[in-house]
Amino acid sequence: MYRNILRITCVSLAIFCTIRADEHTHTYEDKEEVVLWMNTVGPYHNRQETYNFYSLPFCRGPKTNIGHYHETLGENLQGIELEFSGLEINYKAEVTQKTYCEVELTKEKYQAFLYAVKNHYWYQMYIDDLPIWGIVGEIDEGGDGYYIWTHKKFDIGYNNNQIVDVNLTSEAKVKLTPDIKIAFSYQVQWKPSKIEFKTRFDKYLDPNFFQHRIHWFSIFNSFMMVIFLVGLVSMILMRTLRKDYARYSKDDELDDMERDLGDEYGWKQVHGDVFRPASHSVLFSSLIGSGYHIVSVSLCVITFAIVGDLYMERGSMLSTAIFVYAATAPVNGYAGGGLYSRMGGKRWIKQMVCGAFLVPSLVCGVAFFINFIAIYYHASRAIPFGTMVAVSCICIFVILPLTLVGTLMGRAISGQPNYPCRVNAVPRPIPEKKWFMEPYVIVMLGGILPFGSIFIEMYFIFTSFWAYKIYYVYGFMLLVFLILAVVTVCVTIVCTYFLLNAEDYRWQWTSFLSAASTAFYVYVYSFYYFFFKTKMYGLFQTMWYFGYMALFSLGLGIMCGTLGYVGTSTFVRKIYSTVKID
Repeated sequence: MYRNILRITCVSLAIFCTIRADEHTHTYEDKEEVVLWMNTVGPYHNRQETYNFYSLPFCRGPKTNIGHYHETLGENLQGIELEFSGLEINYKAEVTQKTYCEVELTKEKYQAFLYAVKNHYWYQMYIDDLPIWGIVGEIDEGGDGYYIWTHKKFDIGYNNNQIVDVNLTSEAKVKLTPDIKIAFSYQVQWKPSKIEFKTRFDKYLDPNFFQHRIHWFSIFNSFMMVIFLVGLVSMILMRTLRKDYARYSKDDELDDMERDLGDEYGWKQVHGDVFRPASHSVLFSSLIGSGYHIVSVSLCVITFAIVGDLYMERGSMLSTAIFVYAATAPVNGYAGGGLYSRMGGKRWIKQMVCGAFLVPSLVCGVAFFINFIAIYYHASRAIPFGTMVAVSCICIFVILPLTLVGTLMGRAISGQPNYPCRVNAVPRPIPEKKWFMEPYVIVMLGGILPFGSIFIEMYFIFTSFWAYKIYYVYGFMLLVFLILAVVTVCVTIVCTYFLLNAEDYRWQWTSFLSAASTAFYVYVYSFYYFFFKTKMYGLFQTMWYFGYMALFSLGLGIMCGTLGYVGTSTFVRKIYSTVKID
């Protein structure tokens, strides 16, 4: 049985790793075949509402056979549908204007093209992994005439035996009229170029946008916020704690009668309950384990993006993220399983399964819901059934076993509780306190400063994803990630100190949720961005936007909540291990 499980796991890993293979080496001999892939078509303002290129009544070229083809898991999940154009293009071989097909505009085809032109449809193609965009047609200034572009002129730049530049010029517009024949033609010109292969994607980047002074200023502003906040937290806590330590040391010198008559208050009074296990420990430890997992994946993917320029390959970012997520599953099991064991949990298998499938189930649930809408719309974003099976196999045969390994290691290595204070058998009553010291108020206020530290970066990330700008400044992202971590930890420590000083020992969930509330503000900001910064419309695009923004916010919340809890836990253990407790 174990041999069969191992065999299935190895096969799944092998299949999963091979999806990263490229379709060719990007080198050509003279007259060698160059493939023009037709990808998707859709409305310009709804970038995620894409359809198969040939869902419009375009015609194919006469060529039917090609020498290579590839499709990765990341491409399938992103709705990339590459279909051969049928146009014959050979390396360094000029093609003069050549008609490759004709389309007779029946009533149905006329209405399809008319709808596409009215809604500003555009399409995407690929040559040697270089994206090319074109417009289906245009409307004349009066708004009465609708025209379609019928000629594609390709200017391809080459450097030695590699393609380094592709430009498309749409020409020969024809007015849409029922019952006419439209001839489609193409032309290919090859030009030597001094562009190096490693820099051929630079033309698609937008340094004026991403490296604008506002971007640099936001990073500097966030960095100054970190310095100020860390200094403020250190000053307040050190001065306050010094007074607390002095007061508690004086209390230790008093006899029992004097201590009983004294006015005791503050965080020391809950030392017997502060290390009490959090309520709903299975869910809590699963969230913390998932948070560790997301932090690990984020750091790895950002590092790979900085080193490897993942934006140059279709779907490579998503494929890398899935691979890293599966490979780092033991982190989830180790952190969640160890924490659950320290809390005295007995149902560790339930916790392990919950931790392994918490994030994947949420992602798959939202994705499959949106997938039904995509299928209804016949959109290319619909995930194929085979891809669903592949993702399910990765979760069952890769993520779950690796999480099990991590859980066993976590229980064995870090599963023993070593709290500095003994936990009382009976919980201490929580005294009444002012409204602004209630946990729900602390939770809502805790995410404001962390959100402020990443507010500007959110705009650039949203614009890169929803407006199809290529995000390439991953050094900025790494710096913002570190700033967010520091600000989150500082804020949650302050919140927890005030909570404990009010003799409320429910700090575990409060520290997690106060940091996770950053995601709430990010999701609220996504509403502003949708209504005021985009021109998106329609059910499909709206559900796609808010569905995946909810997933993004949820993942950010779990990550920030984990950072807040880990920092606060270290702080709590430190202060209670310093004070002498009778």
